[in-house]
Amino acid sequence: MKNIAFIINPISGAKETQNAKKKLPKLIMQTLDTEQWLPNIVFTEYAGHATELAYQYARMGFDAVVAVGGDGTVNEVARGLKGSKTAMGVIPMGSGNGFARHLNIPIRPQKALEMINHSEPISVDYGLANGHLFVSTCGTGFDAVIADHFAGSNKRGFMTYLRNILKDVFSYSSQTYHIVGDGLDVTHKAFLITFANANQWGYEAIIAPRASVQDGKMDIMIMSSNAILGSASLALRLFAGNIDNSYFMDTLRAREVTLEREEKAPFHIDGDPVEMEKDIHIRIVEDGLRVLVEKRF
Repeated sequence: MKNIAFIINPISGAKETQNAKKKLPKLIMQTLDTEQWLPNIVFTEYAGHATELAYQYARMGFDAVVAVGGDGTVNEVARGLKGSKTAMGVIPMGSGNGFARHLNIPIRPQKALEMINHSEPISVDYGLANGHLFVSTCGTGFDAVIADHFAGSNKRGFMTYLRNILKDVFSYSSQTYHIVGDGLDVTHKAFLITFANANQWGYEAIIAPRASVQDGKMDIMIMSSNAILGSASLALRLFAGNIDNSYFMDTLRAREVTLEREEKAPFHIDGDPVEMEKDIHIRIVEDGLRVLVEKRF
């Protein structure tokens, strides 16, 4: 028997998803292979609680801890498990669910639970931005502004995200950025810059098509300050998975860089806004986290 904990964030995702989480303990007991796994189920009560719980479970020697929520919940659980032998599972029940989508973890809770029954742990990378852990992406510019507005919205879901984009896209002013380190020394005036460990923001919006969580590097996606001129084609490419072929995108790859900004501005970590210094040191920690994925036969 292997010990597994499910850490459920009751407030992530849209209202329908929140209601579904109330029934999740029953679904876990019905679906999980209890001849293989001995489950422990707990709901978070405040911001950062998932990190505390995950850290305690890792110290107790649990085989796996499952983050039940969105990318913010995954981020919190990863913070508690990083560097340990305890593997992280994911039941994606948030808004964008970018990390789960990158790893082909089923979006439907029952299918994700069934996958855990025949899963295996793999080692993946995570990133640090001035010490703040990210598993998928972090960045500055327009996407960080939208993340800030989305976090303050009473409603969740893709339509809320889209409304925020349409409200601000034509009034946003680009900033000039300097990226230095790992052989790079470049200056860009950019609409946004995303540092990608995984390939997407969420909602299947694939900002870094070639990004891998197992290559020890980040893909640095720089969208031109003139991106508004190609907004329609960029949107199509974003969901088609080939935005890196756009004239308005530049791609860099590195293990460790420093981002120098003209002034402090919004910054996001895995889609959640964070207060950050003007200059930001970003690096990839190779094989720093274990994650449950579909077993490869």
